[in-house]
Amino acid sequence: MSPLSITRTLPADATAAALRADVTRGLTSTPKQLPPKWFYDARGSELFEEITRLPEYYPTRAEREILLTRADHIAAATGARTLVELGSGSSDKTRHLLGALSELHTYVPVDVSESALAAAGEALLTEHPGLTVHALVADFQRGLTLPDSPGPRLLAFLGGTVGNLLPEERSAFLRSVHDMLSPGDALLLGTDLVKDEATLVAAYDDERGVTAEFNKNVLHVINRELGGDFDPDDFDHVAVWNAEREWIEMRLRARKELTAKIPGVDLAVPFAAGEELRTEISAKFREDGVRAELAAAGLELTQWWTDSAERFALSLSVRG
Repeated sequence: MSPLSITRTLPADATAAALRADVTRGLTSTPKQLPPKWFYDARGSELFEEITRLPEYYPTRAEREILLTRADHIAAATGARTLVELGSGSSDKTRHLLGALSELHTYVPVDVSESALAAAGEALLTEHPGLTVHALVADFQRGLTLPDSPGPRLLAFLGGTVGNLLPEERSAFLRSVHDMLSPGDALLLGTDLVKDEATLVAAYDDERGVTAEFNKNVLHVINRELGGDFDPDDFDHVAVWNAEREWIEMRLRARKELTAKIPGVDLAVPFAAGEELRTEISAKFREDGVRAELAAAGLELTQWWTDSAERFALSLSVRG
């Protein structure tokens, strides 16, 4: 086998079909909502990379600190010969693990973007010429069959992305992870932690307005892909802390009464002045809650690491 192979498990039109379904369902529901994955076209990905460098946005730096200080512990605890990364993107964070996983044979990045997988795979092979990279073009929420590779395997889901899933989605996701893991395998999970409201809101509503542009990018995606006529200037970016559910909500609030036409799904979507469209939740966690959610899925939390300021956590779990 070539050191780099890419397997497509999604039909060629799967992304377009999913966008049509999400827009139709989300913009005809009450309240209106869209899943955050539609931020991430090429421009959205660039904006998110810019967000990770903002002084207000601590999660990326906090997680990187843990990876840098605990990579050897993770390697010793898992002895992984295969690393599977869900939502791998550019695989930047993975580099902190690859050097520590001395027994690693195969890296399996999983992402919906084939171009991102190819670019990241080629770059990693330049840095680690003995590595086998078997990339999967797949949506981890739609079921995932991993390629044959040597165990034990370490399945990584980093960046706090698990917090973008609603509770029922998280439950289904963690059960699917349980089913993917064999005895001796482990899950490395990144979770942003509950903290003061001001710090949380600032991370999603920066002074420069980069997050606002990122939030409004979903409207550009709908316009381009589905022929919509949204004017992003008709909406304000809103970030609020939901203390009861312990999550941040990003929303777009209509500045005036309007109707957006989306020919690609044959919709005319009315907005009242002040009406909000929820575009993302980002749940924040406590150790006891993470442990309980994992246990409900048949997973046992065995290691818990935080950054020095206790803002973010990485946990290691195995099948119970």
